[in-house]
Amino acid sequence: MSNPRPGAEEFEENELIRIEFESMVSDLSLDESAPTSYLDELDRFADDNHFIPPNPPTQSPRAMWRSMKRAFRRWFNQGYRDDDGATL
Repeated sequence: MSNPRPGAEEFEENELIRIEFESMVSDLSLDESAPTSYLDELDRFADDNHFIPPNPPTQSPRAMWRSMKRAFRRWFNQGYRDDDGATL
């Protein structure tokens, strides 16, 4: 049969748990008056660091054809290679 009233040992254990909890929580600050939060900083980082695709100038069909011919000639006249020439 168990005793319905907690003994001195249980009180001491609860007191130790409470003291340990208070020591961990005492350094926390619930002050939300900071101008930014960690999530705001992450959002700003994501906004600042994104890929901006290049915007090449438009070409006439004739200029595009010349550009393709030059690119093909450079690729074709580069000498023997084991790969297709599409290296980075």
